[in-house]
Amino acid sequence: MALRTYGRNFWRQTAERAAKTSAQAVAATFVGDGFNVLDVDDWRLPVGAAITGFVLSVVTSIATAPAGEPDDPSAIHRTNP
Repeated sequence: MALRTYGRNFWRQTAERAAKTSAQAVAATFVGDGFNVLDVDDWRLPVGAAITGFVLSVVTSIATAPAGEPDDPSAIHRTNP
């Protein structure tokens, strides 16, 4: 099995996915705990959720990349219509 290389496009798409996942994780902590953003005294929970979401998203992109198109973090093969 050949070593897979990841190009600039792969890392750009992976970063975008990870940023979105981080934002969703932060939003989930606010909604899940009924937080008011202005009243948060302890930011460790939302920041920890954001970091965890970011890392898991990157790991998922790397793990599923071999299943998809070259230089693309998606596991789905795209077909041209």
